[in-house]
Amino acid sequence: PRFLLAQEVQLAALLRALGMVDAFDQERADFSGIDGRTMWLYVSAVIHKAYAAFDEEGTEAAAASAVVVKMRSIPSPPEIVRADHPFLFLIRERRSGCVLFLGRVVDPAAPVV
Repeated sequence: PRFLLAQEVQLAALLRALGMVDAFDQERADFSGIDGRTMWLYVSAVIHKAYAAFDEEGTEAAAASAVVVKMRSIPSPPEIVRADHPFLFLIRERRSGCVLFLGRVVDPAAPVV
């Protein structure tokens, strides 16, 4: 008989359920022993693939596992907004986009009353 079996399994959810959670967390993963600098690495996926082919001439089989490690990006510095000149502002409800309040500041240096 001739047949082929192949399977790919994503293991990240299973490993998290077994308690391996920090490795998948960008903030808590500590692979500093690998990159030697800081804690920028984290695991994004773990995949296992297996393959077996059977025919009249014999059997061929292979299996491989892969751990996908990503590097988190350096956080962008906060944007600085200098409100030292006249400006408009608004408060908007995110889901609907409806403007709830609209205002104008003519003199930001004026004392608050």
